[in-house]
Amino acid sequence: MKIAVIGGTGDQGLGLAIRYVKAGEDVIIGSRRAEKAENAVDEGEKFLNESHLKNLQGMSNQDAAVIADVLILTVPLQAQKATLDSIAEYVNGKTLIDATAPLNSNIGGSPMEFIQVWEGSAAERTADILKNKDVSVVSAFSNISSSSLMEFEREIDCDCLVCGDDNKSKQIAIDLINKLPGVKAIDCGDLSRSRIVEKITPLLIGLNIKNKTHYAGIRITGLDRI
Repeated sequence: MKIAVIGGTGDQGLGLAIRYVKAGEDVIIGSRRAEKAENAVDEGEKFLNESHLKNLQGMSNQDAAVIADVLILTVPLQAQKATLDSIAEYVNGKTLIDATAPLNSNIGGSPMEFIQVWEGSAAERTADILKNKDVSVVSAFSNISSSSLMEFEREIDCDCLVCGDDNKSKQIAIDLINKLPGVKAIDCGDLSRSRIVEKITPLLIGLNIKNKTHYAGIRITGLDRI
């Protein structure tokens, strides 16, 4: 399976890309400009051993979307629609995992505040933008700190909350998430539940600011008790 991290040049996208290469996956970092993606690959190669280098590529978002099986969208809210429009003709038959968190900082406000988008959540907005395409949208990764993702020698002390309407695509996402050391994927239900999950991100950012750290996460306990 080939994974494309669309808009993957920031810490969240690069962190996921490197983590998945280390887990043995073939990964493409995508960007609006291929040159920027290639620069991100050069940066990412510092954290990889030689045997992994062949499994990481950089290219434009469109080219990445064409050849990937699974797409992970890691762009801020203000870039979401333009990025999706640019790859829309290449998403048919694929799973798209949306990591977007609609934060007020996306429009110049506080990252501790949530923006209520018309569709209900950022993930549902993605599904609406791509509603005429044969693509399954899953919401995940928005509650994992990018700083935790970028500390490659450490396990991530956080569960990942997953929402989606298509069980097959949701299982693809869950299987991928469970490859991240320390992370457990939690199935939270259908895509509309992302309206609740996405609100956790500004809460965690606020806890980071209050406690002068970058690593706040969330664990769901008690689900395995009989």
